[in-house]
Amino acid sequence: MARTGSLDMITHQNFRSVARALTVVENNLAGADELLQSLTINQNIPVIGITGPPGAGKSTLVNNLITELIKDDKHVAILAIDPTSPFNFGSLLGDRIRMTPHFNNPQVYIRSLATRGSLGGLSAKTIEMTDVLRAAQFDYILVETVGVGQSEVEIAGLADITMVVLVPEAGDEIQNIKSGLMEIADAFIINKADRPGADEFTGKLKKLLADQHDNIPAFKTIASENAGIGEIAKFIRQSNKTNDRKTFLAAEKAYHIIKERRMANIDKKKLRLDIAEALKDDPQFNLYSFAKNY
Repeated sequence: MARTGSLDMITHQNFRSVARALTVVENNLAGADELLQSLTINQNIPVIGITGPPGAGKSTLVNNLITELIKDDKHVAILAIDPTSPFNFGSLLGDRIRMTPHFNNPQVYIRSLATRGSLGGLSAKTIEMTDVLRAAQFDYILVETVGVGQSEVEIAGLADITMVVLVPEAGDEIQNIKSGLMEIADAFIINKADRPGADEFTGKLKKLLADQHDNIPAFKTIASENAGIGEIAKFIRQSNKTNDRKTFLAAEKAYHIIKERRMANIDKKKLRLDIAEALKDDPQFNLYSFAKNY
């Protein structure tokens, strides 16, 4: 927990204090650095990353997983990340619409945020916001992100437990799963397992996992019917991954923080305007020379 400036004590028992601290950090308002440096962060609180393609049912799955995890008076925080449009910089922030059963639950804190131009599925501020939630002493922190490009692998730099949600329709694409994804996933979840081809898909995935990596489970779920969610919650409670990759996780977090701070003076909208002006005036515009001198 921490106190900085006019902020109240940051604790899961005071959602207003958590919301204010997250807003300060996310928007880099005055006092953000002081707040972060004053945090007492419990590194043993597990961060569970849940990623997968759009339409895989991640939000419904997370909604039911929350119900399982808050048993025994546990407190859960969720960061639901939506991709930002590269054209208008807008974001729907609609994931929490599916989590309405938990809106008024004092054991559950839900926060939506946008990637804000990050090439992967993580906001540049996600790591810092996750540490604020750890300082607030939540028992579990869930980070839900849309799997686009490198974002599935990127989540490993943040999460102690990384879970990849797939659907049976992935079909033959299972042979094209990147080796990086196989290495960072602590579990695969085949959601919508009542659809045709689910058993065959699961069998192929389990064979691939057995051939390449040991002890990576593949769970079958039907999130819309709350089927199979209990097994995932049990896996999370029993997992000891929190301490297995501590050095790797710390290095990845440091890399993201350093990169973000070194890029802090780059205004993406201004960059686009400057490039548009340069392109208009120079038919032989060289992007590399422009970037070097920017």
